[in-house]
Amino acid sequence: MSTVASMQSLGVTRSGKELLHDVDWSIDSSERWVILGPNGAGKTTLLTLLASLMHPSTGVLTVLGERVGKTDVFELRPRVGFASSAMAARIPANESVLDAVLTAAHAVTGRWNEEYDDIDVRRAHRVLGEWNLEHLADRTVGTLSDGERKRVQIARSVMTDPELLLLDEPAGSLDLGGREDVIELLDRFAAWDAAPAMVMVTHHVEEIPPSFSHALLLRDGEVFDQGTVDEVITSDTISELFDRPLIIDSHDGRLSARSDR
Repeated sequence: MSTVASMQSLGVTRSGKELLHDVDWSIDSSERWVILGPNGAGKTTLLTLLASLMHPSTGVLTVLGERVGKTDVFELRPRVGFASSAMAARIPANESVLDAVLTAAHAVTGRWNEEYDDIDVRRAHRVLGEWNLEHLADRTVGTLSDGERKRVQIARSVMTDPELLLLDEPAGSLDLGGREDVIELLDRFAAWDAAPAMVMVTHHVEEIPPSFSHALLLRDGEVFDQGTVDEVITSDTISELFDRPLIIDSHDGRLSARSDR
């Protein structure tokens, strides 16, 4: 086991607004983290920092042994997989599913004049199979359902065999069937011994795969609590986090939340 990312006294200020304050957190290679918190808590900002798409204003951020702000992020970024709606919006609607995943090998979106080795093509097909997308390889991204697009985002993010995988609401906005497809696949992937360290942002405890091990709770840009899922995601803690009485239930490793009023 080794530390893949760490933050010490980290803060982010943009346009005079403090988005994160005094964050201390570390991620081990064997851990799968979920980040929870109210809207505006700083969840996506934290993920963006880990992807080295933003630099901290104060404190120290180290990702895969490199200090962000003191290293070449263009060498660091290919080592980190990042699936987000912002990234998905950059993929042309007329791009084939195969090419949407394959182009991750060159860290571009939109197939142009770049050439790919046979090993890249074979890996892209293997990744499509792992995420139940092989039958859609020749379809264009613009014709996919929301659930299929979410899985394409994730497949693209693991194409380069990253050392750290970041997922921004991978099951967000999906219908029940699409949500369960994504959660089952993420759960299977996260339980794989060779899977990278993973960090997932979600708004709902129902979307946490059973094999995720740790939780970071944010409120108002600060760490509210952190630790194992069992320790942190409890009725008392989540009620205090969201400032309303809530009951957290668990069934076969899946969590659910409901009002206690």
